[in-house]
Amino acid sequence: MKVNAEVKYIAIEGVIGVGKTTLAKKIKDSLNAQIILEQFEVNPFLENFYADRKRYAFQTQMFFLINRYKQQQELNQENLFTEYIVSDYIFEKDRIFAYLNLNGEELKLYESLFPLLARNLRKPDLVLYLQSSVERLMYNIRKRSRKIERNLTRSYIEELSEAYNHYFFRYNSTPLLIVNSSEIDFVHSEDDFDELFKQIFREDRAVTEYFKPESKRLE
Repeated sequence: MKVNAEVKYIAIEGVIGVGKTTLAKKIKDSLNAQIILEQFEVNPFLENFYADRKRYAFQTQMFFLINRYKQQQELNQENLFTEYIVSDYIFEKDRIFAYLNLNGEELKLYESLFPLLARNLRKPDLVLYLQSSVERLMYNIRKRSRKIERNLTRSYIEELSEAYNHYFFRYNSTPLLIVNSSEIDFVHSEDDFDELFKQIFREDRAVTEYFKPESKRLE
């Protein structure tokens, strides 16, 4: 497939369960790219956070902030073996969770640290925001049945979905492709993946675009 030479670093975003990591891996395989994956499984507070958000929010958030920063620092180091980079998150999304889960002095402390960490990090050439319905997100979460997500509630996913939409419909830090992913299956359908891949590397794409694939019924 033909690719846009200006797009070397792709970051994929969306609510829990939307398929960020799976899509990142498929793009990585197509491009033989370096891949940066969010290490949610190493956060020792996350499972407790899903069970008791108020009690464990600050510990969970600060662990993610520092861990994501360490990962993103690696992108400033030139990799002689790969031309492309694919990530399943952007560093700035950390603030979505911070404003959703922190308050008072905790949020003030977070905001005193975040700009210092973010200022020298590399920005993606393109961000994909995978937008999906809450019904589809809950279906995906139940289907993959991760132990760490067993306490996730529909109300929390609804909050996250609203927060993500609010953030990305005002996003202007990088080129952005908003993808309606509720009724496509880029995991199992090569046609769906190929169609999305072509949209990613279109040379005539605007700074911000919305991609709504042809509606299909998913089982």
